[in-house]
Amino acid sequence: MEDENVVTMKGNPLTLVGNPVKVGDKARDFEVLTNDLSPVKFSSFAGKICLISSVPSLDTSVCDTQTRKFNEQAGTMGKDVVVLTISMDLPFAQKRWCGAAGVENVQVLSDHRKADFGNAFGVLIEQLRLLARAVFIVDAKGTIRYIQIVDELTNEPDYQEAFEALKGIK
Repeated sequence: MEDENVVTMKGNPLTLVGNPVKVGDKARDFEVLTNDLSPVKFSSFAGKICLISSVPSLDTSVCDTQTRKFNEQAGTMGKDVVVLTISMDLPFAQKRWCGAAGVENVQVLSDHRKADFGNAFGVLIEQLRLLARAVFIVDAKGTIRYIQIVDELTNEPDYQEAFEALKGIK
């Protein structure tokens, strides 16, 4: 499925492909890679509340800021919450970035191989083969409870709104 006019980059429209999700849907399983190239399925986080932060590339200032802000908050969210940052960056680049940024509370995962997450959640940008900037919260039962797709790729998400939604689920 293609969805146009959902996101832009510097005002230019981009096309999202995949299967868009809605609040109330069961989260689709997907497989991504850890920094050591090990595959991990989303279903392995069952029983936890998952905040998924989707970013185009950690090597950009907005994605860097977004991941650092979620990393700061992740330490205060409790053991029942897992924060995942997913991008199309290669696992080697993610590992390097995490080490340089001191990010330890967020699990950074790569969707570069199959774009499995991007397709499963409908946030794969057709023109760039990058992920749209978005925040999803999936409850412990696997139901999507919150979605924020940032309409302009160069803008940060509304962190406060996402944290309030998370508090409401906990």
